[in-house]
Amino acid sequence: MDLSTKYLGFNLKSPLVVSASPLSDDIDNIKRMEEHGASAIVLYSLFEEQINAEEAELHYHTTEGTDSFAEALSYFPEADEYHLGPHAYLNHITAAKKAVDIPIIASLNGYSEGGWLEYAKLIEQAGADALELNIYYIATDPMREGTEVEKVYVDIVTAVKKQVSIPVAVKLSPFFSNMANMAKKLDDAGADALVLFNRYYQPDIDLNKLEVIPNVLLSRSYSLRLPMRWIAILHSHLQCDLASTSGIHTGQDVIKMMMVGANVSMLNSVLLRQGIPMLGVIEKQVRDWMEENEYESIDQMRGSMSQKNVEDPSAYERAQYMKAITYYKIENHH
Repeated sequence: MDLSTKYLGFNLKSPLVVSASPLSDDIDNIKRMEEHGASAIVLYSLFEEQINAEEAELHYHTTEGTDSFAEALSYFPEADEYHLGPHAYLNHITAAKKAVDIPIIASLNGYSEGGWLEYAKLIEQAGADALELNIYYIATDPMREGTEVEKVYVDIVTAVKKQVSIPVAVKLSPFFSNMANMAKKLDDAGADALVLFNRYYQPDIDLNKLEVIPNVLLSRSYSLRLPMRWIAILHSHLQCDLASTSGIHTGQDVIKMMMVGANVSMLNSVLLRQGIPMLGVIEKQVRDWMEENEYESIDQMRGSMSQKNVEDPSAYERAQYMKAITYYKIENHH
């Protein structure tokens, strides 16, 4: 039985890729992930704010005693709140590469071209096999046109691709007026893969302290429906690879993503909840299902449930919507 797949130009032993999370800030964890079946690992993200903060601190120390002031430094979280700082992150990439044989994918989390383009090159020099751009940009200016927002994404990808020779994946949110067109623009800009989807963390309010607080909600299996829908739509329409992320908790979740056309399934929440050994459990579930249903390889099932043979995908989506509503009404009247 062949579970191998291709992603970012790499021949992976299975579709199970660990997405960016705090688990990867420990080399022993990275080793355990490989031992339990991870075919590649995305390291936790280096944030644009970290790079800016380090540059601001350097400027402060080199201009101390002049007319410069350092109040701005107080706006940035302390380094340990962001995991490792920029230089330590580069060392961590090198250490991770020495520790395992599977691909190590670095992650940059930002919202502008900015000075972090330099770090894309440094990340490549540190030994990363590929780079994932987690473009975490929320447009809040009501005067800014959607086309301007889209241009930010395309410009970042274009600029980074000029800086590095390693493969570049782009992790996206689904919040575009035409997601299919945005995917095509990024594909044309040179993205080697699209990772669908980034989940924006929604803040909450502490009514006792009357302050806004971060609220991290780990995914559940039902979270896979949005990326599954869009991968089914985009499969065969793009040159780049497609990775699913969010909602991968079982072997069945992985199989569904392969059937709609994903190259890999990225998982994280299930490992945070139940531990790294769940990688082996999920791989066994995939193998058992394939054996029971007489599938010999991942390639055999990939895209079999996508919309590649549908002339008008939007009509297909409309038909599925109508069917779902009708089914719900019938079920509830019984």
